[in-house]
Amino acid sequence: MPATETLTVRLSTEADAGLVKLAATTRRPKTDLAAEAIEAYVVRESEIVAGIERGLDDMHAGRVIPHDEAMRRLRATVERARQNNA
Repeated sequence: MPATETLTVRLSTEADAGLVKLAATTRRPKTDLAAEAIEAYVVRESEIVAGIERGLDDMHAGRVIPHDEAMRRLRATVERARQNNA
């Protein structure tokens, strides 16, 4: 069993009611559901932050294209997709 830490959180009444209902429906403890939700949040947000950091690294290294060029490429891609789906 992995090491764990204890954390106290405050939830809105509505969020707690939803958690209680989900726990009853899934027959799982609220604490397990809350821990899973927090772990998923940490993973997702960490990936977002890492992506932002990669983008900033690219920007600082000059690996960027002007907005107008990016929009031109995007519009061309959308148009090709429309033609392929027609």
